[in-house]
Amino acid sequence: MLYQAYQLQDDLIGPFRKAAKFWMRMGNWGFGPLTRDANQQFLAALEMVSRFELTHSRPDFGINEVSTGNQVVPVREEVALDLPFGKLLHFVKDIDALQPRVLVVAPLSGHFSTLLAGTVKTLLQDHDVYITDWTNARDVPLSEGHFGVEDYITYVIRFLEEIGPGAHILAVCQPCVQALCAVSVMSEENHPATPKTMTLMAGPIDPRESPTEVNELAVKKSLEWFENSMISTVPYRYGGGGRKVYPGFLQLIAFMSMNMERHKKAHAKLYDHLAKGEVKEAEKIKTFYDEYFAVLDLTEEFYIETIDRIFQKAELATGDFTYMGRPVNPGAIRKTALLTVEGGRDDICALGQTAAAHDLCNSLRPHLKRHHLQANVGHYGVFNGRHWNNEIYPVVRNHILMME
Repeated sequence: MLYQAYQLQDDLIGPFRKAAKFWMRMGNWGFGPLTRDANQQFLAALEMVSRFELTHSRPDFGINEVSTGNQVVPVREEVALDLPFGKLLHFVKDIDALQPRVLVVAPLSGHFSTLLAGTVKTLLQDHDVYITDWTNARDVPLSEGHFGVEDYITYVIRFLEEIGPGAHILAVCQPCVQALCAVSVMSEENHPATPKTMTLMAGPIDPRESPTEVNELAVKKSLEWFENSMISTVPYRYGGGGRKVYPGFLQLIAFMSMNMERHKKAHAKLYDHLAKGEVKEAEKIKTFYDEYFAVLDLTEEFYIETIDRIFQKAELATGDFTYMGRPVNPGAIRKTALLTVEGGRDDICALGQTAAAHDLCNSLRPHLKRHHLQANVGHYGVFNGRHWNNEIYPVVRNHILMME
């Protein structure tokens, strides 16, 4: 009934949002210059009401052009491979030069892949970029079957096969585990599409290291508690009606509760900017929350298996992870250069959790391993923003260039 209760609440609030948008379209109320400020404040309040909603469709990446070399070139999105639970999205640039092909493996954790739009835009300066564009589980018909942790690994391998030999892989956050598993499996099979480099950024390779609040929540409750408290059934009005999912709105609530005061202050600032007519400042906050409030649902099996295998049992770190019934052996990786990146102020994936990949990849020679600690950033800053652009990205670029 959890999803139904959420849907009922959204349906009840819907008319108020529509009314607010209607009155906003009315424009200036003609109160005269003495009440111009009151008019602006009223419009700001209406806009705040109109924005009181979550969206469940992927926002636009908003990458229409990018600077590469000494020119600005247009960028267009093309679907290179379309699978039921996710697409391989290609950001195509019309340039003559060949650039390193990079698969960006996006998290499947309640938000769309557009959360990495800043990551992609920066990479596009020097690379031919693809990304895993995951589908909202509530839109996937039951007839398409299930999608668990091992299915995610299969998708990563299939996407690398589609891109072809000689590519590189960069995983952000949660899918660092699946990326490392995929490269391990491909290395053991001597697969021709095994990537040249693997960059793992702020991911829980070994969540037992310096456990955060997120890690502790995952281990202190039983699987039965997660199944009974966090799983709900998609209403039949949607394409995936009847599918059991971990709703994206629950993940959003969990993330926001960790920094509720910061979100309250951000919305207070947004109202002030709108009331004062400070359009550019307001737009920055709106753009962030348009993305942040776009949520997608995870299949029940992916969510529960992630809690069980990645966090509670730490199967990859303990050597117990299996794929298709066979042990996953990171020691099989001998040619794929490894870079790990961590943020010194990361409160989601703490220090040591990603660096643990170096001990697992024990067959790699020292010159094929590198770790980068960005001491002054939190989780989001590892892959977005000023420090990513100016300090972390050059390390990633050089790591990839080294193997070209």
